[in-house]
Amino acid sequence: MGIGTEFVAGSAMAKVVNTGTNFGALLVFATQGHVMWALGAGMGACNILGARVGARLALKRGAGFVRVVLLVVVAAMVVKMGFDQFG
Repeated sequence: MGIGTEFVAGSAMAKVVNTGTNFGALLVFATQGHVMWALGAGMGACNILGARVGARLALKRGAGFVRVVLLVVVAAMVVKMGFDQFG
């Protein structure tokens, strides 16, 4: 098993854990009546579509592509947060 494969497997495991925590949060908020179901359904559909497209791209292009996309997204978030904080 190469390092690229471990990166992709780790990313996949993170998605599974994230899904579990999201369902737990949904359960907590739903029992308290604090869920906007229509908005959540739209976000869920877009999340599923994005996950499918992302998974296909990751499998087609490999771990290097995933790494670059991850770094670009993190850099964009750092810049946005910097502008939000200091801009």
